[in-house]
Amino acid sequence: MIIDFHTHIFPDKIAPATVKHLAGEARIHPFTDGSADALCSSMTASSVDWSVNLPVMTSGGQVEKVNASLLKKRDLFKDKHIICFGGMHPDCQDYRSILRWLRREGVVGIKLHPAYMCIDLNDPRMMRLIDAISEEGLITIIHAGIDIGIYDHNYASVDHVLQLMKEVAPDRFVLAHMGNWGCWDQVESDLAGAPLWMDTAFSIGPITPFEEIDKKPIASEMLSDEDFVRICRKHGTDRILFATDSPWAEQETYVRKISDLPFTEEERSSILGDNAEKLLQGTAAGPLNLMG
Repeated sequence: MIIDFHTHIFPDKIAPATVKHLAGEARIHPFTDGSADALCSSMTASSVDWSVNLPVMTSGGQVEKVNASLLKKRDLFKDKHIICFGGMHPDCQDYRSILRWLRREGVVGIKLHPAYMCIDLNDPRMMRLIDAISEEGLITIIHAGIDIGIYDHNYASVDHVLQLMKEVAPDRFVLAHMGNWGCWDQVESDLAGAPLWMDTAFSIGPITPFEEIDKKPIASEMLSDEDFVRICRKHGTDRILFATDSPWAEQETYVRKISDLPFTEEERSSILGDNAEKLLQGTAAGPLNLMG
């Protein structure tokens, strides 16, 4: 089974415009139009069995409405083999009751994007929220490292992660983008082996940008094949989750890349789907039926 643990879809009415705008901000080419149907077509072409959709909240006022909208489409998404996480924001006043509601409704995880929230991961509001998610027995996945469209500040740095792990020690904690995008040396020295999961989203290149970016040459921020395999093994291939960040990376290319790297068959199976299946099935929201 192949599970893409990190994808993004948008409502059909706004998907093309939203993806076009975000692509312009990051100056990279998308590989789908951001719709659920386009993701399904990509999954078929790449033999991906399930994809996890990660909504991003940029304000506390969005939380209840967006999560309710996602829950209304739950059966439609399930038919398309898309698992929807919930979204949360540290400024949401009623976050505890909403987390309980989402867990009762079978939502297995919560996505947080500190850079889009403009709130550091070690902010007390963020740490309090992640502690509450963990208490509910749900998965927390955060954007970790530099955001490709926001180079001026790392809102979820390795140091922030280490502080969070010391003070909160969340369970079922996932760092997107191989622990900290663009900060690979510190990931390898300080995070690899920690009691958390890393996803592979947008971490192995190359990137095809619209144009050269003056701020930083983004292509150089991707992991080489050798560095990627070494970090995976140092961290433990049983805690690496296959992920693409679709529409910002192509699922078919990523499946082929992982399949061609010098992993053992056991390591490859763990990364491509076994680890994700175990993590998704082990939450307090109850087991998912991934065999349909």
